[in-house]
Amino acid sequence: MSDQTIDLPQMSEAKSVKKPTTEFAVYFGIIFLATIPLATFTWALKVLRTGSLKHKGPMARAWTQARIITPMIFAA
Repeated sequence: MSDQTIDLPQMSEAKSVKKPTTEFAVYFGIIFLATIPLATFTWALKVLRTGSLKHKGPMARAWTQARIITPMIFAA
């Protein structure tokens, strides 16, 4: 016998993806600019240790860090 009392969420009740706000973009830009020096430093160390340029570049590293840090600020 199946349980018919389970209330499953409808598609209209599903959370929609919000478009980033201007405030989010400003914080993202500030954090991105702040992480560029450290990302450049860590990238240079990695290149010197391995002797290869196949690693993610400094801008990609800074972008990734900003994508991680900014939502943490808004979630707090």
